[in-house]
Amino acid sequence: MVESSPFREVHWHPVGPRLQGGRIEAIAVHPEQPYTLYVGPGSGNLWKSTNDGLSWTPIFEDQPTFSIGSIAIAPSDPDVVWVGTGETQPRHSGYSYAGMGVFVSRDGGASWEHKGLSETHHIGKVVVHPADPDTVYVAAIGHFWSENAERGVFRTRDGGAHWDHVLALGTDTGAVDVVLDPGDPDRVYAAAWQVPHGPDSGLHRSTDGGDTWERLSSGLPEGATGRAGLAVAHDRPGTVYAFVDDWSPWTPPEDDPEAARSGREIVGAALYRSDDHGSTWRKVNQDDLYATFTIYGWKFCDVRVNPQDADEVFVLGNRAYHSTDGGKTFARIGEDILRLHDSKAEIMHLDHHDLWIDPARPDRLLLGNDGGLFTSHDRGATWLHLNTLPIGEFYFVHVEPDPDDSQAYTIFGGTQDNAALYGPPTAIEPFRNDAWQHVFLDPWTGGDAFVTLPDPTRPGLVYYEHQHGAMRVMDLHGESVQSWGPSAKGIRPRPPEGEAEWRFGWYTPFLISHHDPKTLLAGGNKVVRSPDLGETWQAISPDLADEGGGERAVVPFGTITMLAESPLDADVLYAGTEGGSVHATTDGGASWREVGRSHGLPRKWISRVVASSHEQGRLYVAQHGLREDDFAAYLWTSDNGGASWRSLAGGLPAASIHVVREDPTDPDILYVGTDLGVYLSPDRGERWQALCAGLPTTPVHDLAVHAGSGDVVAATHGRSVFVLEGLRERRE
Repeated sequence: MVESSPFREVHWHPVGPRLQGGRIEAIAVHPEQPYTLYVGPGSGNLWKSTNDGLSWTPIFEDQPTFSIGSIAIAPSDPDVVWVGTGETQPRHSGYSYAGMGVFVSRDGGASWEHKGLSETHHIGKVVVHPADPDTVYVAAIGHFWSENAERGVFRTRDGGAHWDHVLALGTDTGAVDVVLDPGDPDRVYAAAWQVPHGPDSGLHRSTDGGDTWERLSSGLPEGATGRAGLAVAHDRPGTVYAFVDDWSPWTPPEDDPEAARSGREIVGAALYRSDDHGSTWRKVNQDDLYATFTIYGWKFCDVRVNPQDADEVFVLGNRAYHSTDGGKTFARIGEDILRLHDSKAEIMHLDHHDLWIDPARPDRLLLGNDGGLFTSHDRGATWLHLNTLPIGEFYFVHVEPDPDDSQAYTIFGGTQDNAALYGPPTAIEPFRNDAWQHVFLDPWTGGDAFVTLPDPTRPGLVYYEHQHGAMRVMDLHGESVQSWGPSAKGIRPRPPEGEAEWRFGWYTPFLISHHDPKTLLAGGNKVVRSPDLGETWQAISPDLADEGGGERAVVPFGTITMLAESPLDADVLYAGTEGGSVHATTDGGASWREVGRSHGLPRKWISRVVASSHEQGRLYVAQHGLREDDFAAYLWTSDNGGASWRSLAGGLPAASIHVVREDPTDPDILYVGTDLGVYLSPDRGERWQALCAGLPTTPVHDLAVHAGSGDVVAATHGRSVFVLEGLRERRE
């Protein structure tokens, strides 16, 4: 067990950023108070606003899970709020967190009760009966990476005290959506999903409140399909829409050379409509929707219909589209946007996850995507970006000391789909401008960013990276902070002519040498090095990758996930991989040996390798099993360069570990960042103490300790950045 912490009086404070937004999975609005909003960032807890999004209060951050899949307000009693936890996109790269089932609040979010279904992991939709707040339906996707029985459609009629598994589809097929017919709530529609696509995916209907079901087929695609979203028209309840990730054969249109060049043989998406309560269906879109999805069908597939007009439809995918003729033709939503916090963003963010249409005034929309929450009052022609939520999903953090002030520093970090940012360690002030800025933005107003490091030799230049080894250096004082602008320079590692292309994973480990600031190191299937600030690169290792198994495998790419250089010896390097291998060199890359799996480490994803700055030969390795639905803690240390290992996880809670850090001044102090917060050891891992006072339940993906002030900086994947001050004084 974790020991009682002596640091209870030391509190973290949130420092942002807010301007970039973050992935919004779910939206709900009070039916009688239209400016009372609830939003669920995918891994950022649950938030409530009573002033239409100008300011927010986190209302779920003390619960045992942070991951939100669906929010439902009881129409007959709006103080009753149901939440289904667990993100709904099984991302082959990055993170999509499991939840802990269903929760209910009966006081508008002031307090919560857990209502079971813990093993559902990922809940696609919760709906509440219009007349009974205790009758609830849940569409549960189930485990992403392993088979389990607790998936499909569940129903309770006693407020969650008991659940009936009313639509059970097997151990590898769940349900991603469920809707009630507004004219007859005993008529229930559900979308089954065999992740990522399979013959058991499809639509089902019940006419007796879920007691019995029939699979719908007339006019729907045959064979394997992916996920589907459902919507029932309120003004014409017999009209039902299904937006389907359709894997039927498809020929690109002859007049679209881009589509023809893609070489794809699947339909990205198709919209089906029924006007007889689902008995028969027809494909209605005349426009080709491949551009909406391309490869994105497994991520989102939602459809929404205007409550006052059955022929007005919105579909959500990589982009969002609007139809006023029953889905025959579509136009992209507008991209004229104002923002509460100014940013360099210019157009609508990609990747859309939820849309709410005001039933009383359909001109008013709320849209959630990977860039946050947007509102429109003209049916999507123009938008206001409500970017007041600190919900950045950080992968990486770095603190850059101020050369003129030993106590000051600037924070740099990379985020999921909202680029790289930098800012000060000052606490957020509501109704004040965000003090953070983007290092870059891609042309679509985001872009994944990972390692983000200022160049120590050239003030104002910052290294940053996109997916799969796409690296750049940005001049922050140049003409533009756009990644494709004149001040951005590509330094993507490429092999010398004649050598096979190097392969890089989603997150490419990248570092600047401790010993020579002009030397850069990166890890793909090989360790590569540049001696000249990225102008040229060479491999300094053989192929170290594990055998990859494709996007849905535990080891999708097989590449190096973490890279460490000894601060004490430039010739000592370590490379950790997706499959649990740790490779070591003590001669600058001339020779390598495997010291991980061959010396007892499990075949788990290496989430961190740290070479000690205090003791030669000492290193720390963290692993996780998220892609196996394994949430145990894995943390190891070696004092002999990996010849033998000792576990340090015994005193830690069962939660995935993303980072371990040494204290820069005290060799006995260790910090770890986990899915449940931050923990400190005063004796190199023999005992652990919670360092969570003031920190919400949130996954901490990276940590940095500023040597001058002793501040600890936590980069969370869903709640932006937190800073802990005064810890050194408390220890002393």
